[in-house]
Amino acid sequence: MKPLTARRVLLICGGMLAALLVSVLIALKLGAVPIPATDLALSLARALVGAEIPADHQLIIFEMRLPRILLAILVGASLAVAGAGFQALLRNPLADPYVLGVSSGAALGAIVSLVLLPRVALASPVAAFLGAVLATTTVYFLGRRGGQLDSHTLLLAGIITASFLSAVIMFLMTTLPSSHLRGMAFWLMGDLSVAPPVSLSVLFVLVAAGAGAIYTTAADLNLLLAGELEALHLGVEVNRVKLVVYLAASLLTGVAVSVSGAVGYVGLIVPHLLRLVFGHDYRLLIPTAAVGGAIALVLADALARTIVAPTELPVGAMTALAGAPMFIYLLRRRMH
Repeated sequence: MKPLTARRVLLICGGMLAALLVSVLIALKLGAVPIPATDLALSLARALVGAEIPADHQLIIFEMRLPRILLAILVGASLAVAGAGFQALLRNPLADPYVLGVSSGAALGAIVSLVLLPRVALASPVAAFLGAVLATTTVYFLGRRGGQLDSHTLLLAGIITASFLSAVIMFLMTTLPSSHLRGMAFWLMGDLSVAPPVSLSVLFVLVAAGAGAIYTTAADLNLLLAGELEALHLGVEVNRVKLVVYLAASLLTGVAVSVSGAVGYVGLIVPHLLRLVFGHDYRLLIPTAAVGGAIALVLADALARTIVAPTELPVGAMTALAGAPMFIYLLRRRMH
């Protein structure tokens, strides 16, 4: 493996950003009403120079598809970075906000806010963050065995917690008006079609803050891979690192779930594939996970909008189709 340098990080991230741009162009082109590549290029060029754009292209490209794609970028980046953070702290490649029940905790918080404070815009993200923190704390303490984290116990604790929280969510949904049930059920499967309760700029600030906080611990996370005791001997403030990563990963999960519902397996697949390609150094893994998660969700949402057009599938269904087999594969590898 080549030594990690700033130039190598910039080159790899630059290449992935170029791939993200291609993914965005593909997603802009695809949909129930496909846009020819030449028309798409002309509309984008006109937008860059401030020229007039045909009304139909203005509506489809810039008012419907582009905001949804930007939302997919933020959600995908959030979930992938959160997954990488959880996997580092728990030293378990199966750790993922969805599998560990953190997404279910965030979804429960968001639904409680919708029931109690339906007209307060920031209530949903704040409640989702608190729900994610509570779920993370619960799974962490349930996963300890003999004072140490046990991978299999932790995984079982996450699955049980997610199941219990899902049951509570189903109960709360019965208190909602029947006209809201279908939309809520679709949202719980992962949905990017509904405008977020806060602006994309606010979401970007929250995501950047959470991902940046985790990145500040990247060097310490590399040392934590050898174990908490070894990291302590090497001078790592383990408790501080754990607190920063847990809170930041919970923030990222809460933000993502509050605007898109429970999109599963992005935080599992993306970090794992990037480790196979670029190695385990979190100074590179965290930024590439952010871009890789964005690419994965942009393409998944494009497929969800296109595969049975004009009907849309939940984007969570697309990520689950790829993520569930990957989860089974990783689980079998750890058991042998």
